[in-house]
Amino acid sequence: MKKTYYLFNPGRMSRKDNTLKFTPVDEDGVEGIPKYIPVEGVSDFYCFGALDANSALYNFLGKQQIAVHFFDFYEQYSGSFMPKEYLLAGKMQIEQTKHYSNKTKRVIIAQKFIDGAAFNILKNLRYYQSRGKDLSAIIEIIESYSCSIATTTDIDELMGVEGNIRQKYYDAFDVILNDFSMNGRSKQPPKNEVNALVSFGNMMCYSMCLGQIYHTQLNPTISFLHEPGYRRFSLALDLAEIFKPILVDRTIFKVLNKKEIQANDFDVQVNSVILKESGKKKFVRAFEERLAETIKHRTLNRSVSYKHLVKLECYKLTKHILGMEEYKPFKSWW
Repeated sequence: MKKTYYLFNPGRMSRKDNTLKFTPVDEDGVEGIPKYIPVEGVSDFYCFGALDANSALYNFLGKQQIAVHFFDFYEQYSGSFMPKEYLLAGKMQIEQTKHYSNKTKRVIIAQKFIDGAAFNILKNLRYYQSRGKDLSAIIEIIESYSCSIATTTDIDELMGVEGNIRQKYYDAFDVILNDFSMNGRSKQPPKNEVNALVSFGNMMCYSMCLGQIYHTQLNPTISFLHEPGYRRFSLALDLAEIFKPILVDRTIFKVLNKKEIQANDFDVQVNSVILKESGKKKFVRAFEERLAETIKHRTLNRSVSYKHLVKLECYKLTKHILGMEEYKPFKSWW
């Protein structure tokens, strides 16, 4: 079973036969104890510290279909090394481009993404409403916004609806969380602890979605809700909208309300707040546990992990684009 490896320390990585050798290096250039990782057990790497590696290693990682995702000091996603798309098909590429170029077809898919995101957001709010948090007013407003999704006629209008939903949803964080306040969304840089977790978690979700897209015929650079951009895998941003409420936000509520992450896990500066290494490790551990959780899939009639749900979402989108089956976004049913 392949798994994700997280590299928090700066260091050097090299190949030794079919084993990867990672040697941590401290600020003074002193090497630590090397760690050996069998390449057949790696799905991808997340690098939060400087990684020293040569082109020969990346060539080897590419052949092994191993992606490497990079994050900067402020926890912002920097970019990814992605192996050559080995599943891309010409027909799929053509049809995906047609659906982007056709305004009507593009808006239909984009509406589905926001519809799924809004549903899962409301699912979160109703969960905490049933546990004593007074969220009824916020739920009512978001329900009202959600009703206008289907009547939008262009992407800008749809993004406006999505922005209103998110803004009101983030107001609920101050009610759901016991000891921390969000005080509205802030990023680049985050202004407080909750925003630091949201930024970090969203980037984790985006990278995970990108990894799942890579194992399908979809082209990650051709999106429908977010505008495709140079050097950006914007389809991963589209898919992440659906899954952020149930993967990222629920993880944030858990680690803060259960005090798994506390104030001393953050580095509070004058104009920004970032996670310390201890906080990153704790969040990653909780996020991975969430991805590994399984549910009984109603259509497949078997248990699947949250992570596999993202790949299934890619397959559903593929069928829609190829005209095989109408795409219906994932909506939490529990």
